[in-house]
Formats: sequence, C-alpha cells, structure tokens
Amino acid sequence: MKLPDAHPLAAGRTDRSRLVTALRGGAADTVPVWFMRQAGRSLPEYRELRVGTRMLDACLEPELAAEITLQPVRRHGVDAAVFFSDIVVPLKLLGVDVEIQPGRGPVFGRRHDTAEAVAELTAIDPDGLEAASGPIVEAVQRTIAELDRTDDGSGAATPLIGFAGAPFTLAAYLVEGGPSKDHLAARTLMHADPGAWRALMDWTSAVSGNFLRTQVLAGASAAQLFDSWAGSLGLADYGDFVQDASARAIGVARDLGVPTIHFGVGTGELLPQMAAVGVDAVGVDWRTPLDEAARRTEGKVALQGNLDPAYLAAPRAVLEAAAADVVRRGRTAPGHVFNLGHGVPPSADPGVLTDLVAFVHEAGAR
Repeated sequence: MKLPDAHPLAAGRTDRSRLVTALRGGAADTVPVWFMRQAGRSLPEYRELRVGTRMLDACLEPELAAEITLQPVRRHGVDAAVFFSDIVVPLKLLGVDVEIQPGRGPVFGRRHDTAEAVAELTAIDPDGLEAASGPIVEAVQRTIAELDRTDDGSGAATPLIGFAGAPFTLAAYLVEGGPSKDHLAARTLMHADPGAWRALMDWTSAVSGNFLRTQVLAGASAAQLFDSWAGSLGLADYGDFVQDASARAIGVARDLGVPTIHFGVGTGELLPQMAAVGVDAVGVDWRTPLDEAARRTEGKVALQGNLDPAYLAAPRAVLEAAAADVVRRGRTAPGHVFNLGHGVPPSADPGVLTDLVAFVHEAGAR
C-alpha cells in the first residue's frame, strides 16, 4: 500500500516542511516546534467549544475534532498540527466498553486481567476498525483542507501528525481497567501468563497500527506512537514482551513512507530499544538531556523534546534560558524537533506558549 497521489506528502505540499525535514535528519531553516497536548485544555477557545460535550464524543464529531486540531496552529504558529483524539478512540470504535472520566482518564467496563478476558477481547477483529473509522477519516480530511492553506514559514504547508497509543500502554489500560500508578496488574499478567500477554499485545499492536494507517491514508504527514506507561518496564521486559509489538504498530506508518516518532514517559533507559523499533525520531521526556539521548541512540535517529513543562510557569528569563539549552543540546542529534518533555499542562498560559514558539524559531535559526 502507498500514499494516495493527493496526499500532502506525496503531492509535495509538506515534504519540505520544517517538521518533516527535521524528522528525516535534514537541516530546516529553523528548529520546528509543536507541543504534545497543544490542542486542548490550555486554550480558552477549546474550553468554550467543549461545553456540554464529552471527550470521546468530541473526538468522534469530525467538524469539532478538526476545529480543535487547528486552534493551536492559528494561535501559536506551531510547525505542525497534532490530530485531536485519544488513545482509547480505536478501542471505542471497536465496541470496547470505555469512557473517559473527567479528572481520572479512561475507565473500562471490566478488567482484562485473565486469559479468559483476553480471549474474549481479542476475538474482536481489529481489522473492523477500518469500517468504523469514518468519523476519523472525515476529521483528518477537514483538517488537511485547512492546513493546505497555511505556510509553516518555510514555504510548505503545515503538516498534520497522526498518533496512536502504543501496544503496551493500551494493554496496560485494558488489564488494569483504568489508570494505574504502577501498572502492577499488567506486569503480573506479562509474567504469570505469557501466552495471554502475547495474544493481548498482538491484538493491541494491530489496533494501534490500523489507527495510524487510517490517519496517514487520510492525510497525516507524520505519525507518533505514544507509550505513556513504558517507563514502568525494565530493559529485559521491554525487549522480551513489548518491543516487537511496538515495531509492528509503527511499521504500518513507516511502510507508507511518512516519518515516524516514538515517545515514552520515563523511558530514558529504554531509548536505544525504542529507536530500534524502526523510527525516524525518538521523543525524549524532560529527565534525559538531549545530548545524552543522542549518545544513547548513537546518533541514528532525530530527537524530539524536551523542555520540562514546569518551566512554562517560570519567569520569562528562566524559561528562555532553559529553552535555549534544549535547542543547543538538540544540535547534537541528526535532526531536532522542539517539544515539551510531556504534554501542555491545563494551567499553561497560552501567551507563554505563543512567545515560546517565536523564541525557539529565533534561537534555532542562529
């Protein structure tokens, strides 16, 4: 399978964009910037738009999802839009009983922590996602129609990043039945019943890969696999029980020819393995300096990150010094995309983010 001829990347509208250039290890005119969770809670226009609408309903309303995706591009002048969705959306589309509870996160109707529960879940055909993804396709296409009329400053259209939850993170939520501090039940199933665990990971990797394929074919010019909970794993467990599934999921997007990013939280020790799944870039949280991340990944991949979100509430001089340090360390990698080391906090001042984009563009062009 290949990208449609009209796809922004295939048609040449985003192939020279700052984001795509940096992810592929090229030299852009400046360091590109986008923020995880840039579309959402920190923006007053988002909060106004979401009044009376539940999270998953907003994700599955194409006009609303497209508008939310575009809001930070208009306000901040970031170099990429990231599709407004949630990692549990594909599970919802497949009929899994899940809702997002405000202040808590995804909560499932049951825990999938036994072989019997896993067998029942994995009997759902992940290929059924294609037929259920009409709202996703429409939302991406609406977004692309607007982004094609933008300019990221390099003369290219602003690209859209599609994303999916990584197989381990989806599996951890499914086993635990909701958020967890230590993902003990998921790690227990991994060792107590390796067969059930591998069946679950095979299924979640197919779900993640199919969700990425849907967004990419609809128009996304890059794809990010988001492993929120991989930091709870040791090196051996990641290599033995997780790495291959992540490689299969992100490989769907890679095989279509779009640049790929693999991001995890608390995964500094896993960076070499995360790079080895076959991606163009690895996202780095705030705990590992980018020059150290470049050393650990042997300069084989571009890096994304990694300003500590805490700096967004610091005095301007402190914030700018920290951002400049991130830009400086990022130069040690083949390519660098500036981002936070995690998502934008709900309390962030949107004006600070807008000013930060301008500052990084200036610092990155020197």
